[in-house]
Amino acid sequence: MTRTWWALAAGIGLGAGAMAMASAHDEGEKVNAIAERMILEKLDGKDAKVTFVEVTIEPGQAGVPHRHPGPGFGYILEGEYEWAIDDQPAKILKAGETFYEPTKCLHRVSRNPSTRQKARLLAVVLQPRDGGPVAVPEPAHE
Repeated sequence: MTRTWWALAAGIGLGAGAMAMASAHDEGEKVNAIAERMILEKLDGKDAKVTFVEVTIEPGQAGVPHRHPGPGFGYILEGEYEWAIDDQPAKILKAGETFYEPTKCLHRVSRNPSTRQKARLLAVVLQPRDGGPVAVPEPAHE
């Protein structure tokens, strides 16, 4: 019975995490939570987890600027992906290329530069278990 309870709690947690993740992006990006796992390693002395998401961006579309509560790694699965963090110049990454984002940096450009082909990438984010959503939108500056 205890095992069933923990499995149910983990499933609810994954669903809530996926909902929070999806809300951090706009209609230009489709974010699909693939998996979330608790890991043994600590992150800044705290219990940690890793989240895997597949992001699909339609031609010419873009996501909103955001931050992650831990380090993030990306792998371009399909198409081209325009990516920039903090004040670094934007780069166009192609299928098979990777990127790294330090903890809490501003992921300011997340865009598909193509007018014909969708972009698809796998993102992996490490974060404290109590770190909140995997992506937090940056407030708009006026």
